[in-house]
Amino acid sequence: MKNSKTIEHYFKRFFPSPFSIAVILTFVVMLWASLNMSQGSFSENFIDVLSYWENGIWNQSLLVFAYQMMLILVLGHILVLSQPMQKLLDILTAPINSTAKALVVVTVSTMFMAFLNWGLGLIFGAILVRKIGESSAEKGFKLNYPLLGAAGYIGLMVWHGGLSGSAPLKVAESGHLASLSQLTVPDFLSTSDTILSVENLFIFGLLLLLMPLLFLVLNRRSKSILNIDFTGSKTKSKPNQEQIIRFEKSRWPALIFGILVLLAFVVQYKEMLLSLRLTPNMLNFLMLGLAFILHGNFHEFLKALKTSIGDVSGILIQFPLYFGIMGVMKDSGLAINIAEFFVSISTTETLPIFTFMSAGLLNIFVPSGGGQWAIQGPIIIESSSQLNVPLPKMVMAMAYGDQITNMLQPFWALPLLAITKLKAYQILPFTFWMFVIGSLIFIFGLVFIY
Repeated sequence: MKNSKTIEHYFKRFFPSPFSIAVILTFVVMLWASLNMSQGSFSENFIDVLSYWENGIWNQSLLVFAYQMMLILVLGHILVLSQPMQKLLDILTAPINSTAKALVVVTVSTMFMAFLNWGLGLIFGAILVRKIGESSAEKGFKLNYPLLGAAGYIGLMVWHGGLSGSAPLKVAESGHLASLSQLTVPDFLSTSDTILSVENLFIFGLLLLLMPLLFLVLNRRSKSILNIDFTGSKTKSKPNQEQIIRFEKSRWPALIFGILVLLAFVVQYKEMLLSLRLTPNMLNFLMLGLAFILHGNFHEFLKALKTSIGDVSGILIQFPLYFGIMGVMKDSGLAINIAEFFVSISTTETLPIFTFMSAGLLNIFVPSGGGQWAIQGPIIIESSSQLNVPLPKMVMAMAYGDQITNMLQPFWALPLLAITKLKAYQILPFTFWMFVIGSLIFIFGLVFIY
């Protein structure tokens, strides 16, 4: 870790923007797929790859998924901007007067929030970091702001093992496993066997204990810097004088509508709630109802909505690029070849570890847990049966691999970067160490805990 300054220097000098990364990965995958396809010449294969790419960009099911993910981010952001959540953030930031205290508070609270919901965890961590940065500027204490920004991103390292994890939620749907395989499989895997299993909760506990210690070590080896201009961060917009504002500022319409949404939520999903089975639609519906109630009126809700949409705009434009990459990897057989290679060199003991590694590699190119499960899921089911490895363990191995390389892939960091005013190259030298230590913890868990 004594070379962290050197790592930071190279990231700052050579690391491209997240959008440029998406474009570079597009070219790499197109070339790789064209060379990987056995039939036809390179030029013929490249024409096919272009077709796969276009089909992936406009894949209807993936566009629905993108909208679900955008809503999770936007609604999670709206919730965090509500007065009750702001009061909670004020309570958390009040006693903070050093980077060390800030790191512990941000790391632990962000991981807890991300375990509940990945979008809520990402936005909560980002806004908490921003609040502490503003507090540091006011109180005058030194703050390692880029390191704190990396801590605010840690939720994306635990999300897939949490209550909003895509793969565990998909396998909890009745009949989903059978739709992916011709083998005899369970009708569904309960979240009590995956997300809420003793093994997964133990691994999450290890992360809660060890990751703050990692940040404290990194803090001792890195300078405290705060070069962010927070001027105007607390300015208030002028009140709207239109007649309709009276209705929008009234508490009762928002309260009644919010209760109506929550009532529909309970009626529609009560059976799934009792069996601890969650879906993206359930989470969004719940957050929508809570957002109206916590904001207290439509005026405050709409102000928060305007802020939230602006901070996730970078993800919106990059989703189609990654869907195109996913289309190329899936239709050309490249993704299956990668997964099958890791399976081919596996034994009963090593299969979960190689599944973890292959999921991590695929996540660099396809930073979508749900999309990745669609590609890797059938192979996981088949290899689990062939080598007699418990399927819940395999699902979680894939989830761990998918989430850990988020620390190397800045796609999901875009909202945090917008809120904190940081650059990707400023946090990635620290998230690199999160990736290294986190990988060791997950591999330890797969070998010795499961």
